[in-house]
Amino acid sequence: MTAQPKDSSARRGTPDATRRNEASRRAIVTAAFELVGEVGYAKLSIEGIAARAGVGKQTIYRWWPSKGAVLFDAFLMFTGDQAPALPDTGDLEADLKTVLRATVEELNDPRFDEPMRALNTEILHDPALAAVYAERLDGPMKELKKQRLRAAQRAGQLSEAVDLDVAIDLLWGPLLNRWLQRSGPLTSGYADAVVETALNGLRPHA
Repeated sequence: MTAQPKDSSARRGTPDATRRNEASRRAIVTAAFELVGEVGYAKLSIEGIAARAGVGKQTIYRWWPSKGAVLFDAFLMFTGDQAPALPDTGDLEADLKTVLRATVEELNDPRFDEPMRALNTEILHDPALAAVYAERLDGPMKELKKQRLRAAQRAGQLSEAVDLDVAIDLLWGPLLNRWLQRSGPLTSGYADAVVETALNGLRPHA
């Protein structure tokens, strides 16, 4: 059995080691985010990420099971994984238009286009990554959306009978579909039209 340096265990968990680990993790996710924009997801590799980050492959595999998992953490780091609550000015239509216009801006941002497309593709093929995505990002975001729609129900701006999961799909689904399929221009005007069309069917009727 190979003897370990006497101070190796002592160094684990020390402030210096923690800082080095954090620096390595940041270098890795930054490298993944940059490389996927340069070479595309198909050519992205753990070897390439390790070389760009200046670490060994084993360092990456110690923290992530796949390049898709690295990319997901990179996406969270650069976009933020703590989303704020949706605005509630009392005007549901105006608030939803504000949020969907912001979504359009994010989807059109060239810095995030390739990473987001790659992440969406990988989620389709990796059930484990899909579960992590649902737990850490999609699920919390859906709950924030539901909170805003529940407030609108309490204010009488949405029918109490509306299925909020379906309502969310009606509002955000068209933007994501148009972006993924590149089936038409993704503009603030389109976002406004989606909100208006959806609300015409979701509002309570006399």
